[in-house]
Amino acid sequence: MNDNSVRRRTLLTAVGATPLIVSGAATATSGPATAASSSATAASGKGPDGSGTTAERIAEYDRYVRDLAAHGRFSGVVMLSQNGRTMLSRAYGMADEERGIRNSAKTRFTLTSAGKPFHTIAVLQLAQQGKLRLDDPVGKHLTGFPADVAERVTIHHLLSGASGTDAPPEEVERITYSRAEVHDFYAQRARQARLTGTPGLPSETHQEANTTIPALIVEAVSGLSYWDYVEKFIFRRAGMTDSGFFTRTQWLNDRTIAHPYMQLADGSYVDALRNLDEGSPLDHIAGKNPGRIFIDAPGDGGFATAPDLVRFVRALHDGTLLSRQWLDVLIAPKAPTGPASFGAYGIGVEIFAGQWTYQRAGGNPGVGANWTVFPETGWTGAILINRDAGDLIGMLAKETEAITGVAPDSGTGG
Repeated sequence: MNDNSVRRRTLLTAVGATPLIVSGAATATSGPATAASSSATAASGKGPDGSGTTAERIAEYDRYVRDLAAHGRFSGVVMLSQNGRTMLSRAYGMADEERGIRNSAKTRFTLTSAGKPFHTIAVLQLAQQGKLRLDDPVGKHLTGFPADVAERVTIHHLLSGASGTDAPPEEVERITYSRAEVHDFYAQRARQARLTGTPGLPSETHQEANTTIPALIVEAVSGLSYWDYVEKFIFRRAGMTDSGFFTRTQWLNDRTIAHPYMQLADGSYVDALRNLDEGSPLDHIAGKNPGRIFIDAPGDGGFATAPDLVRFVRALHDGTLLSRQWLDVLIAPKAPTGPASFGAYGIGVEIFAGQWTYQRAGGNPGVGANWTVFPETGWTGAILINRDAGDLIGMLAKETEAITGVAPDSGTGG
């Protein structure tokens, strides 16, 4: 998926199904949605455009999501948190229709590209410890690459999406059957990367090598598999007790993991995990099915709950995962991508409503995920989806307005 700000692009996301009552600050009701929580009700202050109090804006976002779900356009979980306090928590739809399991705040969703920043944080942790440098060329840590890639492409180029590499075409119909097969397959593909551009120049295209090679460097430096490193030094350290890299077998059998419901060309939906022969009909993801991979590729994906994503953000900002200085390295703008938006290390950074914000999205057939952070005001938003045909762009706009009081594209964002 392209790393540009989600506010300026179209993203396939998931939707659908019936409301589910969940515990937390916000409680689903059978009537019109009300203010999200006592915490939200206590919040005050009109938005810059006179858009109402924080509590009123959260209630509007709440109603918007509820309406999407009622019309079959959202299945999943949304959460808003400020400084660790849950301001809104909602779950709708089914995690597993066949077994009658509903989504809840404890449901784990695949993150797809929304999990890519984990490999960046892993690299920065090792840099903070002096075990590597961001200007190290690929060949300092890995073998088997073409000479120009090994010598000219640095870790910084990879993390900033400016490696200048190209990769072989995706094998979207390939089904893998073990962790070792997945690892070997992507390690081999990484070594097939070719230098087709100039390292250091920003690119609008998403190149697989920018993700896989840093993960392989983490393995070479740490002595652990990428999956084990992230689970130990990011998930467990951050208190993300429900997060992990799960295999297809676990995804199928664990009652706490949401299944991806993929829409077919005739408008019907199938559980992608139980129908590996089916693929998406949409042009930009044609033929794909997220269930075909046995475990997420090194550097990509992972599973998390919405509360775990909030814990992750808090651990980023309280020094648990990175020092203050190395967090700045992660989120500092690296290259402009718009009037007030920038590319950073694996995330999109933007000046919006007079404050910094950063986010990361992901999407696949039957899957959508996004987490957004407004660090200056302590807000975090999470959206996790497990059904196609939704409105992630609209949800993000409403989420942003609920937090800031400013509607995207209102002309007051910069």
